[in-house]
Amino acid sequence: MKYVLKDFEYYLKNEKGSSINTISSYMHDLAQYQAFLETYHDIKKPRDIEKKHIEGFLKSMRKQVTAKSVARKLTAIKSFHHFLALEKETDENVALALQSPKIEKSLPKVLSIDEVLAILNMANESKKLGYRNQALLELIYGSGLRVSELLDIKMEDIHLNQGYIIVKGKGDKERMVPISDVSMIALRNYIVKSREDLMGDKKTSYLFLNQQGQRLSRQGFFKLLKKLAHDAGVETECSPHTLRHSFATHLLENGMDLRTLQSLLGHEDISTTQIYTHISQKRIKEIYKEAHPRAKEDHHV
Repeated sequence: MKYVLKDFEYYLKNEKGSSINTISSYMHDLAQYQAFLETYHDIKKPRDIEKKHIEGFLKSMRKQVTAKSVARKLTAIKSFHHFLALEKETDENVALALQSPKIEKSLPKVLSIDEVLAILNMANESKKLGYRNQALLELIYGSGLRVSELLDIKMEDIHLNQGYIIVKGKGDKERMVPISDVSMIALRNYIVKSREDLMGDKKTSYLFLNQQGQRLSRQGFFKLLKKLAHDAGVETECSPHTLRHSFATHLLENGMDLRTLQSLLGHEDISTTQIYTHISQKRIKEIYKEAHPRAKEDHHV
């Protein structure tokens, strides 16, 4: 089975163009799946897998992890069995009829504008790291980037004079993202006054570096953001994704249409973007009051 899994990993990377995070997640879930099949059913060949074996694995997982994690594992398994049928490793796709568990969509946590500003104001304490932190936060909030997109930016992706950067989204799809004047100033300050000091004698094209002159990691940025939010007295749970959610919500509240927001966020499907609309009720009520002749308090009877 491990050879087939290796082939599947190659397929995800080179044929499907899946992101590194997706591939890593799928392979982790499938390693658990393989271990279950071998341990409890002595299955070593894909042809021996039946629908009941997959159901048994999912049932055992429900006792250990959330419904969201089970759904993610089933997605990996379904993709794997699609590949097996495609490659004629199995006669049929035994995972085809399996239904994903229903997941309650949890509403994204959103910071107020004041909370975002409080965190941004905490970012410029020490000179060398302060410039970097300021640029990091201005860019992720100012452009609504995913954390992986932010940390994968290279020097050649930045076009400050034209006011945009190129980012690689899911499936390595590139998109052009506009950057604000404030972000441009923060980026210039970091590049000119701090980045070379952080890089030292190392050579790297990644924009955001840690104190060892290497690409800043997700964990490193997450810890930094948690500390800044704590120091700023922000009690709302804060992660890099919270800043992306806040970016989207604040734009919607100020009248941006969904299609433009979809493009900025790099969402393939507008239904993904629609999760933000529930937060923008304030804006909808304002437009309604302005537009409807009987919505205003001073209408004539």
